[in-house]
Amino acid sequence: MSITVNEAFGRNVFNEATMREYLPKNVFRSLKKTLDGEQPLDPVTADVIANAMKDWAIAKGATHYCHWFQPMTGLTAEKHDAFISPTPDGRTIMEFSGKELIKGEPDASSFPSGGLRATFEARGYTAWDISSPAFIKRNGISTTLCIPTVFISYTGDALDKKTPHLRSIRALNKSATAMLKLLGAKSVKRVYPCLLYTSPSPRDRTRSRMPSSA
Repeated sequence: MSITVNEAFGRNVFNEATMREYLPKNVFRSLKKTLDGEQPLDPVTADVIANAMKDWAIAKGATHYCHWFQPMTGLTAEKHDAFISPTPDGRTIMEFSGKELIKGEPDASSFPSGGLRATFEARGYTAWDISSPAFIKRNGISTTLCIPTVFISYTGDALDKKTPHLRSIRALNKSATAMLKLLGAKSVKRVYPCLLYTSPSPRDRTRSRMPSSA
């Protein structure tokens, strides 16, 4: 059965609409406050989100989850784990905790560090980036829940290309919010920086190719 573009778009993304469907109202409101920078993410809320994310992913056919990040290789990387956990009676259960959602510990010796530390001292952590929604990735018969994360060393140094951007966004938000309040906009709580690229018109491109006069 064919589906429309509207039905297909975002169907494998744990976006805000999906969160509203799977999360209790109080947990969703708490997460929104965290996204807006008003409060940190507490462990209880993280556990509820992780369980809802697991249920959604399993309903999509996922058997594994991974922390998905962008190391300084020009490529992406993934640390995979299974939802399945063995039980003492020889069976298995499907579980996923807030702790597993929030943080992972991959082998950082596999990735370049820009000279931050020697290879034998390598230690790296992935941490959930709540500003980017989780998504489902299918590769043949394998279906995986991908959780966007940052990748940092145990000293807090960035080992990826995403962390510097997020830190820049935070710094711009802090400075711009303070400036706007000084200018009288007291109600401003947060500033969201963005980049806008405008393609030059054919006329502008023609002008750029013309030699300038002496």
